[in-house]
Amino acid sequence: MDLGVSSPQLDQAERGFSFQQDGPLDMRMNPASGISAAAWLAQVSERELLRVLREYGEERFAPRIAAAIVRARQQGPIERTGQLAEIIKAAHPAWEKGRHPATKCFQGIRIQINAELTDLQQALNQALNSIKTGGRLAVISFHSLEDRMVKRFIRDQARGDNLPAGLPVTDNQLNRRLRPLGGAIHPGAAEVDANPRARSAVLRVAERL
Repeated sequence: MDLGVSSPQLDQAERGFSFQQDGPLDMRMNPASGISAAAWLAQVSERELLRVLREYGEERFAPRIAAAIVRARQQGPIERTGQLAEIIKAAHPAWEKGRHPATKCFQGIRIQINAELTDLQQALNQALNSIKTGGRLAVISFHSLEDRMVKRFIRDQARGDNLPAGLPVTDNQLNRRLRPLGGAIHPGAAEVDANPRARSAVLRVAERL
Protein backbone atom coordinates (compact mmCIF):
# COMPACT_ATOMS: atom_id res chain seq x y z
CA MET A 1 0.00 0.00 0.00
CA ASP A 2 1.29 3.43 -0.99
CA LEU A 3 -0.98 5.81 0.92
CA GLY A 4 -2.11 9.38 0.31
CA VAL A 5 -2.19 11.42 -2.85
CA SER A 6 0.19 10.85 -5.75
CA SER A 7 2.48 13.36 -7.40
CA PRO A 8 0.30 13.53 -10.56
CA GLN A 9 -2.70 14.43 -8.39
CA LEU A 10 -0.74 17.16 -6.61
CA ASP A 11 0.64 18.50 -9.88
CA GLN A 12 -2.79 18.82 -11.52
CA ALA A 13 -4.21 22.08 -10.21
CA GLU A 14 -7.70 21.16 -11.36
CA ARG A 15 -7.80 18.28 -8.84
CA GLY A 16 -7.74 20.80 -5.99
CA PHE A 17 -5.16 19.09 -3.77
CA SER A 18 -2.39 21.66 -3.95
CA PHE A 19 -2.08 24.95 -2.08
CA GLN A 20 0.83 25.89 -4.35
CA GLN A 21 -1.28 26.00 -7.52
CA ASP A 22 -4.63 27.71 -7.75
CA GLY A 23 -7.50 25.50 -8.83
CA PRO A 24 -11.04 24.48 -7.92
CA LEU A 25 -11.25 23.36 -4.27
CA ASP A 26 -12.14 19.73 -4.86
CA MET A 27 -9.70 17.28 -3.15
CA ARG A 28 -11.73 14.16 -3.97
CA MET A 29 -9.72 11.08 -4.94
CA ASN A 30 -12.69 10.16 -7.12
CA PRO A 31 -14.18 13.39 -8.54
CA ALA A 32 -17.39 11.52 -9.40
CA SER A 33 -18.10 10.47 -5.81
CA GLY A 34 -18.83 12.32 -2.58
CA ILE A 35 -18.75 16.06 -1.97
CA SER A 36 -15.95 18.44 -2.80
CA ALA A 37 -13.89 20.29 -0.20
CA ALA A 38 -15.61 23.52 -1.27
CA ALA A 39 -19.06 22.06 -0.63
CA TRP A 40 -17.96 20.63 2.71
CA LEU A 41 -16.44 23.93 3.86
CA ALA A 42 -19.63 25.74 2.92
CA GLN A 43 -21.74 23.78 5.41
CA VAL A 44 -19.46 22.37 8.11
CA SER A 45 -19.81 23.79 11.63
CA GLU A 46 -16.88 25.66 13.14
CA ARG A 47 -16.63 23.01 15.87
CA GLU A 48 -16.39 20.14 13.38
CA LEU A 49 -13.94 22.06 11.21
CA LEU A 50 -11.76 22.68 14.27
CA ARG A 51 -11.86 18.94 15.07
CA VAL A 52 -10.81 17.97 11.55
CA LEU A 53 -7.96 20.48 11.43
CA ARG A 54 -6.75 19.41 14.88
CA GLU A 55 -7.17 15.62 14.61
CA TYR A 56 -6.49 14.97 10.94
CA GLY A 57 -4.26 17.93 10.17
CA GLU A 58 -2.51 17.90 13.55
CA GLU A 59 -2.63 21.68 13.35
CA ARG A 60 -1.98 23.28 16.75
CA PHE A 61 -3.55 26.58 15.65
CA ALA A 62 -6.76 24.85 14.54
CA PRO A 63 -9.15 27.05 16.61
CA ARG A 64 -7.75 30.26 15.16
CA ILE A 65 -7.75 28.95 11.60
CA ALA A 66 -11.22 27.38 11.80
CA ALA A 67 -12.64 30.69 13.04
CA ALA A 68 -10.93 32.55 10.18
CA ILE A 69 -12.37 30.17 7.57
CA VAL A 70 -15.89 30.54 9.00
CA ARG A 71 -15.57 34.33 8.97
CA ALA A 72 -14.28 34.28 5.39
CA ARG A 73 -17.13 32.14 4.07
CA GLN A 74 -19.63 34.64 5.46
CA GLN A 75 -18.25 37.11 2.93
CA GLY A 76 -18.62 34.65 0.03
CA PRO A 77 -18.01 31.02 -0.96
CA ILE A 78 -14.51 29.56 -0.68
CA GLU A 79 -14.14 27.78 -4.02
CA ARG A 80 -10.43 27.96 -4.94
CA THR A 81 -7.35 26.35 -3.41
CA GLY A 82 -5.45 29.63 -3.59
CA GLN A 83 -8.27 31.40 -1.80
CA LEU A 84 -8.28 28.89 1.07
CA ALA A 85 -4.49 28.91 1.29
CA GLU A 86 -4.46 32.69 1.67
CA ILE A 87 -7.10 32.58 4.42
CA ILE A 88 -5.05 30.02 6.35
CA LYS A 89 -1.82 31.90 5.70
CA ALA A 90 -3.26 35.13 7.10
CA ALA A 91 -4.61 33.38 10.21
CA HIS A 92 -1.51 31.28 10.95
CA PRO A 93 0.69 32.96 13.57
CA ALA A 94 3.81 30.77 13.35
CA TRP A 95 5.11 29.28 10.11
CA GLU A 96 7.49 26.33 10.11
CA LYS A 97 10.64 26.96 8.14
CA GLY A 98 10.41 25.41 4.68
CA ARG A 99 6.72 24.48 5.05
CA HIS A 100 3.71 26.36 3.74
CA PRO A 101 1.36 27.34 6.61
CA ALA A 102 -1.58 25.65 4.85
CA THR A 103 0.12 22.23 4.63
CA LYS A 104 -1.48 20.63 7.68
CA CYS A 105 -4.92 22.13 7.12
CA PHE A 106 -5.04 20.89 3.52
CA GLN A 107 -4.00 17.46 4.79
CA GLY A 108 -6.75 17.40 7.39
CA ILE A 109 -9.48 18.50 5.00
CA ARG A 110 -8.31 15.99 2.37
CA ILE A 111 -8.40 13.13 4.89
CA GLN A 112 -11.92 14.12 5.92
CA ILE A 113 -13.23 14.46 2.36
CA ASN A 114 -11.91 11.04 1.33
CA ALA A 115 -12.44 9.16 4.63
CA GLU A 116 -8.82 8.07 4.26
CA LEU A 117 -8.30 6.68 7.76
CA THR A 118 -11.50 4.63 7.63
CA ASP A 119 -10.48 3.24 4.25
CA LEU A 120 -6.99 2.44 5.56
CA GLN A 121 -8.36 0.47 8.52
CA GLN A 122 -10.65 -1.50 6.21
CA ALA A 123 -7.79 -2.19 3.79
CA LEU A 124 -5.52 -3.44 6.57
CA ASN A 125 -8.22 -5.80 7.83
CA GLN A 126 -8.89 -7.08 4.32
CA ALA A 127 -5.18 -7.62 3.75
CA LEU A 128 -5.14 -10.40 6.35
CA ASN A 129 -7.58 -12.39 4.23
CA SER A 130 -5.72 -11.66 0.99
CA ILE A 131 -2.12 -12.49 1.90
CA LYS A 132 -0.99 -16.11 1.96
CA THR A 133 1.18 -17.51 4.72
CA GLY A 134 4.70 -16.18 4.21
CA GLY A 135 3.45 -13.25 2.14
CA ARG A 136 4.38 -9.70 3.03
CA LEU A 137 2.34 -6.65 3.92
CA ALA A 138 4.24 -3.45 3.09
CA VAL A 139 2.74 -0.03 3.78
CA ILE A 140 4.22 3.39 2.97
CA SER A 141 2.60 6.21 4.92
CA PHE A 142 3.28 9.94 4.72
CA HIS A 143 2.06 11.38 8.01
CA SER A 144 1.97 10.31 11.63
CA LEU A 145 -1.76 9.48 11.73
CA GLU A 146 -1.37 6.83 9.03
CA ASP A 147 1.89 5.51 10.44
CA ARG A 148 0.49 5.14 13.96
CA MET A 149 -2.48 3.23 12.58
CA VAL A 150 -0.25 0.87 10.59
CA LYS A 151 2.16 0.40 13.51
CA ARG A 152 -0.72 -0.36 15.90
CA PHE A 153 -2.31 -2.80 13.45
CA ILE A 154 0.91 -4.78 12.97
CA ARG A 155 1.55 -4.79 16.73
CA ASP A 156 -1.96 -6.02 17.56
CA GLN A 157 -1.89 -8.75 14.92
CA ALA A 158 1.55 -9.85 16.13
CA ARG A 159 0.21 -10.19 19.69
CA GLY A 160 -2.74 -12.29 18.61
CA ASP A 161 -6.17 -12.54 20.21
CA ASN A 162 -6.89 -10.14 23.05
CA LEU A 163 -7.63 -12.65 25.79
CA PRO A 164 -8.19 -12.01 29.51
CA ALA A 165 -5.00 -11.92 31.59
CA GLY A 166 -4.07 -15.22 33.22
CA LEU A 167 -6.08 -17.37 30.80
CA PRO A 168 -4.27 -20.74 30.46
CA VAL A 169 -3.51 -20.80 26.73
CA THR A 170 -0.37 -21.79 24.88
CA ASP A 171 1.45 -19.41 22.59
CA ASN A 172 0.23 -21.14 19.43
CA GLN A 173 -3.37 -20.66 20.58
CA LEU A 174 -3.07 -16.87 20.50
CA ASN A 175 -3.83 -16.79 16.77
CA ARG A 176 -0.97 -14.48 15.85
CA ARG A 177 -1.45 -13.29 12.28
CA LEU A 178 1.57 -11.11 11.50
CA ARG A 179 5.26 -10.94 12.32
CA PRO A 180 6.87 -7.50 12.04
CA LEU A 181 10.00 -7.43 9.91
CA GLY A 182 12.14 -4.77 11.54
CA GLY A 183 10.97 -1.29 12.47
CA ALA A 184 10.16 1.83 10.52
CA ILE A 185 12.19 2.37 7.35
CA HIS A 186 12.87 5.96 6.29
CA PRO A 187 14.23 7.29 2.99
CA GLY A 188 17.92 8.05 2.83
CA ALA A 189 19.41 11.45 2.08
CA ALA A 190 20.06 10.58 -1.57
CA GLU A 191 16.43 9.56 -2.11
CA VAL A 192 15.13 12.74 -0.49
CA ASP A 193 17.47 14.83 -2.64
CA ALA A 194 16.14 13.08 -5.76
CA ASN A 195 12.51 13.19 -4.60
CA PRO A 196 11.79 15.77 -1.86
CA ARG A 197 8.22 14.46 -1.48
CA ALA A 198 9.69 11.26 -0.04
CA ARG A 199 11.04 13.07 3.02
CA SER A 200 8.08 12.17 5.24
CA ALA A 201 7.62 8.60 3.98
CA VAL A 202 7.70 5.70 6.45
CA LEU A 203 7.70 2.07 5.32
CA ARG A 204 6.61 -0.78 7.61
CA VAL A 205 6.68 -4.44 6.64
CA ALA A 206 5.16 -7.55 8.22
CA GLU A 207 4.95 -11.23 7.26
CA ARG A 208 1.71 -13.23 7.29
CA LEU A 209 1.84 -16.16 9.68
